[in-house]
Amino acid sequence: MPPPVFRFAPSPNGFLHLGHARSALLNFDLARQSGGRLLLRIEDIDATRCRPEYEQAIYDDLAWLDIVWEQPVRRQSEHLPLYSEAVERLTRDGLLYPAFESRGEIARLVGEKERAGAWPRDPDGAPLYPGTGRTLPDDERDRNLQAATPYALRLDMDAAIARAGPLSWTELGAGPQGETGTVPARPEQWGDVILARKDTPTSYHLSVAIDDALQGVTHVVRGHDLFWATGVHRLLQSLLGLPQPLYRHHALVLDETGRKLSKSTQSTALRELRAGGATPADVRRLVGINLL
Repeated sequence: MPPPVFRFAPSPNGFLHLGHARSALLNFDLARQSGGRLLLRIEDIDATRCRPEYEQAIYDDLAWLDIVWEQPVRRQSEHLPLYSEAVERLTRDGLLYPAFESRGEIARLVGEKERAGAWPRDPDGAPLYPGTGRTLPDDERDRNLQAATPYALRLDMDAAIARAGPLSWTELGAGPQGETGTVPARPEQWGDVILARKDTPTSYHLSVAIDDALQGVTHVVRGHDLFWATGVHRLLQSLLGLPQPLYRHHALVLDETGRKLSKSTQSTALRELRAGGATPADVRRLVGINLL
């Protein structure tokens, strides 16, 4: 039997913090303990936010933590045509549609829905897509496409679930409410998710499902914040005929207010801890991971 394959997949849109350290160290330790392999993937599809200096900082931080990974490193920006092929396949299957509303227009539509009553939100708290892209008349859709109007390609969630049928995943860890073992997938929680845009041929959900399969990842170890997103990934794996890895979700590292650490809120970066005299052992202690 081939060895298990783990991966750590950060985005170079900021400096790594203690939350990233917990995930990276867990993947490294579990790979080493099981005689498996650790891959590093750079998820850099967001060209507006990802920067070379952040990517280099990822390598520097992981090396400082004594984490060793296989070469070569996979960079998503180098494989965009591959994701486009999956988008074309899902489009041919009648599962994707273009939605032309701007973010401002969607916010206005959400406001109208909420004034009329409760409107559903996804597990991250964002309102589900309230637009009419799925039912837009063909002639209006064609006019927008010919006019090069910006659009997002959304998954027709109802049609996708009808095609895939009931799905689940094997959880080796535990979810936010203690979910473990066989967990029913609930992709409908996310509504008609975006899988690509006019100027970007993929999204996080699509590229992560494809990359995990192509890299032979057998164990996905990541934080609780992505627990329910697994439902979308299982759906895409089913629709695209991709293998299903095992999953292990871990608790997040929280700040003093009880919020998860985030690049956007300027959580203390590993490079700052290192500059302040911290050691890799200190980081392991701070994130609650002992050497295996």
